[in-house]
Amino acid sequence: MARFSDHLPVPSVLIFDWHGTLVDTHDAMFSAMEDMLPQLEELGLVERLLPEDQCRTAEDARLVRYIRIFRRLHPRILAERRVSRTDIFNAIFGEDREARLIAHQAYNAAYRKYFGQVKPFQPGAYDYLCALRQMGIKLAVSTNRNREFLDRELQTVDEGRWQNLFDATVCADDVTEYKPDPEVILKVLDKLGLPAGEQAWYVGDSYVDMLTANRAGISGIFYNGACWDAGRIDSWFSFRDAPAAILDSFEDLMDLLALLERGAPQAFRAAPAEVRPRPFPPPPRPEPRIEPDWHPAIARLIRPSVILFDWHATLVDTLDAMYHAVDDMLPEFHPLGLMDRMVMPEDSKTPEDARLVAYVREFAKLHPKVKADRKISRTDIFEVLFGEDQEAKQMAHRVFNHHYRNHYGTVAAFEPKVREVLEGLRRLHIQVGVITNRDREFFEHELAAVEGTGWADLFDVDVCGDDTPLRKPHPDQLLLAVQKLDYPPDPSVWYVGDSTTDVIAAKRGGLTSVFFNGAQWDQLWLNKIFPGTHKHPDKPDVVVNDFSEFWALVLACEIGPP
Repeated sequence: MARFSDHLPVPSVLIFDWHGTLVDTHDAMFSAMEDMLPQLEELGLVERLLPEDQCRTAEDARLVRYIRIFRRLHPRILAERRVSRTDIFNAIFGEDREARLIAHQAYNAAYRKYFGQVKPFQPGAYDYLCALRQMGIKLAVSTNRNREFLDRELQTVDEGRWQNLFDATVCADDVTEYKPDPEVILKVLDKLGLPAGEQAWYVGDSYVDMLTANRAGISGIFYNGACWDAGRIDSWFSFRDAPAAILDSFEDLMDLLALLERGAPQAFRAAPAEVRPRPFPPPPRPEPRIEPDWHPAIARLIRPSVILFDWHATLVDTLDAMYHAVDDMLPEFHPLGLMDRMVMPEDSKTPEDARLVAYVREFAKLHPKVKADRKISRTDIFEVLFGEDQEAKQMAHRVFNHHYRNHYGTVAAFEPKVREVLEGLRRLHIQVGVITNRDREFFEHELAAVEGTGWADLFDVDVCGDDTPLRKPHPDQLLLAVQKLDYPPDPSVWYVGDSTTDVIAAKRGGLTSVFFNGAQWDQLWLNKIFPGTHKHPDKPDVVVNDFSEFWALVLACEIGPP
């Protein structure tokens, strides 16, 4: 995809960005970013995040929205590993130089734990740099990295062979401003006694690098080592700040210089053909992530107009009360005749289900491992024990409710940022509701008690277990909710829940099923509980492991309702 022409002037100096151009320090950088972003609040930077309507691109706006809620990098950025911390800080703080400076300083403090993990970005980088020196071109580095890090990494990369390659280096702490301020480039030119002009080239891998070159009045050469598509690169630049050339590799750089030599045979001390090394391969394209077909990275969903949530173990944590009530109720199964109504082990969906049935039959209590794992709800327990026996399940729910009255009242958000996600959904003009098998007396108390302030203002609709004749996994509660909202039951309605019964209810109701894997089941277990067989056909449309993944999924959906 390289794009260049012979209209460029022959370079007197090649100034390189460091990370993402000459070297790869992604491991250290992303580790430091993950340490730094949770500090935004104590640094006073949350309120200084750029308003979304002032962001340069829609992607930047989504990044700001994501970081505002979760104080971590969007999963796509972590997966692609293509952007630098400078790009991130410029995207989320815009022209607020003080905020960017505070962020860079906090990053540097975190980076000290990780730096030193450095390798050439492209095979043969040292050989190409040596060839450029033989051609008589001055070489320099201008980087937002601090001097302590650059000097250490120069000593480390390629076993220290790079230390004498450069005629000048300028780091962030050698100047007063970070890129895209041009001072980091202008100081290199001053050190070398060269004027700012098109004969000075700045080779960098980011939009910020090209903007910095433009502001310095020199030629920006975009190094596409991250293998961005051409359309993506073009979308970043206006005519004014577009790069003078786009290169995919150092081999492309040698080709460009050879092209320029044809028009100026005496321009270099040695001709490119005489000194260029044997061809090295370009940087490898990032490996595609192979995900199950319900992973949010590849799921293709209808953009939601309505999102309905399960309550327990999805939005809130009431596990202590639930397990105490189940412990209290199981011994009553004998006098109620419920032991005889349990499914036969051979009719269970999985061997684990069969063992649960056998244990409850024998001991009238849950296996200690089930309680230790805290990964299964009472609704799922009743589904495992009684299968399609609706009357037995209704009796079990009534007994559970009797004992739950002795324990309920303590309720906490399942994750710290749940309220912010719910508020964010409402700002996106998405209607939000709750569907729970909990009886209304318990739900309304917990809804008022959660986080000390209650969440009643966050929902447009709620349907409880005693509001319909049949509870989940039947879809009656979900269908009643959309009826109350005067909205059709279709895939633009998402139901988010943590249990197999939630998935079954959503699929039977014609809605999009989002399985909330807060229990962190592994892939093998998910395949077991959602086998997709004739007897158990219902599978989720997508699985998310936490609310950060869920929020990213909502923001990524571009297809409108049918």
